Amino acid sequence: MGDTGQAVDDAATPWLDDDEQQAWRAFSSVVARLEPALDSQLRRDHDLRHFDYAVLALLSEQEDRTLRLSALADGADGSLSRLSQVVTRLERLGLVARVPDPDDGRATRASLTDAGLARVVDAAPSHVREVRRLVVDRLTRTQLRQLAAISERLSEALDDDPGCAGGP
Repeated sequence: MGDTGQAVDDAATPWLDDDEQQAWRAFSSVVARLEPALDSQLRRDHDLRHFDYAVLALLSEQEDRTLRLSALADGADGSLSRLSQVVTRLERLGLVARVPDPDDGRATRASLTDAGLARVVDAAPSHVREVRRLVVDRLTRTQLRQLAAISERLSEALDDDPGCAGGP
């Protein structure tokens, strides 16, 4: 039923066939459970959330360990408001510092501190083992290439959808 209490026109709805429904439910289950599983391992072993780790890892990959907040949000697949909250928490922990953008006085950058680099370097091996355990080692090389291609294709659709701009 629609919001008006009237029946939805079922003939106009492109319902999923059995194969499509099976694929969707399997994929949806992975999406719903993977992030909490990675969160759990990182929290237990390193007192970090998965998004925290993604932010620290992205900063660690930069030559100067610094990124503009908007670029960091894009790279971590999060909204600017979510990133701002995470950066505030990571700042309190001494893992990142906010610094003015020398190219644009209105913008801010996040910079990975030495303590932040030490934390991400410490967390990386166990995180990679967990990613391998849950995903990589479960798939053949062909399946990994397919997963990459499928994920890139789906990411393009999400990038083009205004409701998905900026991630979660």
